[in-house]
Amino acid sequence: MTKRRTFKPDFKVQVVLEDLTGAKSRAEICREHQLRSQVVTCWKNEFLERAPTVFTTERSKNEARERIAELERMVGRLTMKLEAAKKASNILTSRPCRNGR
Repeated sequence: MTKRRTFKPDFKVQVVLEDLTGAKSRAEICREHQLRSQVVTCWKNEFLERAPTVFTTERSKNEARERIAELERMVGRLTMKLEAAKKASNILTSRPCRNGR
């Protein structure tokens, strides 16, 4: 059984850019790097799909992080309230013992 090859992101970018710029044909790229055309196509599609995120600002990333932190705090508070409600419910619904305890 053959082991799958892994490629570093820099190499993938290099191959995709060669394909996009038309510096070499897809067949030349595949022969040179011993890759299948489908692999290059997948890398190219992924590259193009993620390209818009390259230009996202730090501000929008920070806003998303702040929102996530706010939601995590809210989840924590709600979890604590739920636990308190469960304990109160158990105390109120428990049957009193015979000796009054």
